[in-house]
Amino acid sequence: MQKFLHSQIFRTIKPQHFTAKSNFSSFSDNALDNCNVSNEVLAIINSARPIEPALAELSPLLNREIVISVLQSQAQLKKDPVICFRFFIWASETERFRSRVSNKLMVDMLLGSGKVKSLDLCWSVLDELRNEKMSISADAFAVLILGYWRLENAEKAVETFGRMNDYECKPNLFACNAILNVLVKKDVILLALAVYNMMLKSNIIMGCDTFNVLIDGLCKNGMTQAALNLFEEMTSRGIFPNSITYTVIISGLCKAKRTRDAYNLFNVMMNSGCKPDSATYNTLIDGFCKQGLIDEACILLKSFHSDGYDVGIGGFSCLIDGLVKANRIGEAEELFQKVVDVGLEPDVVLYTIMMSGFSLVGRMKDAMNMFRDMLGKGVIPDTQCYNVLIKGFCDLGLLDDAQSLKLEMSQHNQFPNTCTYTILICGFCRNGLVAEAQQIFNDMEKLGCSPSVVTFNALIDGLCKANKLEEARLMLYKMEVGKSPSLFLRLSQGADRILDTASLQKKVENMLDSGSILKAYQLLKKLADSGVVPDVQTYNTLIHGMCKAGHINIALKLLEELQLKGHSPDSVTYATLIDALQRVERDGDAYKLFEQMNTNGCKPSSSVYKTFMSWSFRKRKISVAISFWLKYLNDRDGMEDEALKPIEECFVNGDFEEAVRSLLEIDIKLADFDSALYNIWLTGLCQAKRAEVALKTFCILEEFNVTVSAPACVQLIRTLCFKGELNKAVDVFLYTMRKGYILSPRLSNSLVEALLKSKDKVIFALELLDRMKSTGYDLNSHLYQRTKSLLPHIYSLLKVDNAASR
Repeated sequence: MQKFLHSQIFRTIKPQHFTAKSNFSSFSDNALDNCNVSNEVLAIINSARPIEPALAELSPLLNREIVISVLQSQAQLKKDPVICFRFFIWASETERFRSRVSNKLMVDMLLGSGKVKSLDLCWSVLDELRNEKMSISADAFAVLILGYWRLENAEKAVETFGRMNDYECKPNLFACNAILNVLVKKDVILLALAVYNMMLKSNIIMGCDTFNVLIDGLCKNGMTQAALNLFEEMTSRGIFPNSITYTVIISGLCKAKRTRDAYNLFNVMMNSGCKPDSATYNTLIDGFCKQGLIDEACILLKSFHSDGYDVGIGGFSCLIDGLVKANRIGEAEELFQKVVDVGLEPDVVLYTIMMSGFSLVGRMKDAMNMFRDMLGKGVIPDTQCYNVLIKGFCDLGLLDDAQSLKLEMSQHNQFPNTCTYTILICGFCRNGLVAEAQQIFNDMEKLGCSPSVVTFNALIDGLCKANKLEEARLMLYKMEVGKSPSLFLRLSQGADRILDTASLQKKVENMLDSGSILKAYQLLKKLADSGVVPDVQTYNTLIHGMCKAGHINIALKLLEELQLKGHSPDSVTYATLIDALQRVERDGDAYKLFEQMNTNGCKPSSSVYKTFMSWSFRKRKISVAISFWLKYLNDRDGMEDEALKPIEECFVNGDFEEAVRSLLEIDIKLADFDSALYNIWLTGLCQAKRAEVALKTFCILEEFNVTVSAPACVQLIRTLCFKGELNKAVDVFLYTMRKGYILSPRLSNSLVEALLKSKDKVIFALELLDRMKSTGYDLNSHLYQRTKSLLPHIYSLLKVDNAASR
């Protein structure tokens, strides 16, 4: 991205200097002439049939102001808009008569009744013109597309664009921009890109508006790099980006967690002379906050303020939201108070953010006080506001309060949505009330509220944890019932198979070229709406449940099903199955899955390597564990091959102490350093009864200030006790107390008893007990009765020894 931001296209963007300019010439001395001509035009379109010959005679006297005046007069007189539509078509054939104002007027006239009837009647006008062998401007279809879109009839808008060819009309920029807007808003970006490619083939000269719509669609679909490529293509064509272009890409970069690149682009924007607006500033601040870069966001805000940017409620809301997400609730409260003090009135968004912060830390009393304060100020809560409070009560297990709030929503003309029900289902499942969660699920369906994939995942997870595995599997299949579950399978068959996004986009482009844009649109919408499709998380939840219950073969079948449905298993999927296979001694199958994982392009996560290492150690296969650790090291970013070679040699030669020390010197400097692998290594050495090497490893970890986990300490203490190294076992136990670990009574009693029974270690036992008491151990409940029974005897022996020494 740095290379991209310093490429030639950014360096050649020249500062722009804009001046206010009217779209139309001002009324001059010929205003009376224009008025007379307008009256003549009105007389023609309201009486002559056909109107075109008579209008052609007046054409030399017409201009775009007269066209606008005619349409305005017809609108005021509430004349039949279909008659005006024919005049509009005639006027649109001439470049000097066209204007955005006349386009908008025509759409407004056709939608005057708010019904689709007028739009449908326009097709009879188009049919008449076709029968009369008259040419039809693409602007006529663009107006219909905009009209259908405003009536929320996207399919009819797409059909209109597709029917242009039936009237021997080729799309122009106006029509293409209109349909692109519809396609992007309906989230069918592949079809929008196909229209863009068609525009390129047709040599349609595009402007900034076209690229803005497409770049926005790509960013919202997470296709940030494609958006950047399109931005580069735009500038290479000599089209200067405006503030909307920059803001859209900055937003996309922020969503892709590329905030530094977003800031660099912001600076490019400033240097090019393109002035940011409040949306640009807030987008950048919000991006930094969502990345947890709160302090940097505050610095940005101060610099923006010094540049003359007036921080509005939106900017403050972004910052407060960032503070809440960073769990800096106190600072969020202070900033909220500053907002009030400077005279800004918090809106429902800001109140909701603050209530979310209180809810996250369990301060529901404060959240409800703010809710009541909001109501008192006349701010009406929305569904999202209620959802935040309902989640807060659910997180605390106060389910009755959560349900009461759901019922209260209707008092403010708000109603539960999918998110509301999902929150409640999660809350009930978390509290073990799975039957009640199922009832909530059934209720939401009866009320016409469609569950999302998150809703299904929540209920499936609850059913799995309640060991209702068969019901969980049925929920998986319920997700697709009646929603074209076989659509993907149908598309993946035959000669023209669709197996990925690239092949789907090719099919869409072919359909568009053949004039089947409506069919392409319907295909993409059917794919998008083909039910609440189970995602990888759905399958991971079920696979985990099956593995936990010991149904490994069913879990493996679910893996196959996941892949057949077009999903790619992730590292969580493989790690769960590998652990389950190792648990039932199916090591060979586990290794095959590991190979399949690499073949399928799924990079194994550290958890996969940890699983293999842990199980290899448990089965006393130290060499296998080492081989997986080395594979993990070779797979990591930042690990140089040359640096790893001597470490590998140390492992091979059995010089484990030097291997671990050399590895730590490199590893601890890396951003993704993971101490868990060293704890697994230490635990494994203990399981193999390699007490000396384990203790040296422990000392090295202490030297490098790497925290040794409580389970690893327990294993080391047991191994040292087994080897009779009680003094060293005590040292490790003292380490656990410094770390604040409270070890199990079984281990504690085992060590103390061993010390008490060894005459020369008695004093250590008593000192250890004193230390345990001072660090929070309740000795009365922690020590077994047999351990306590040794203590009086020990004290009497100590008295004898003390007397003898005198």
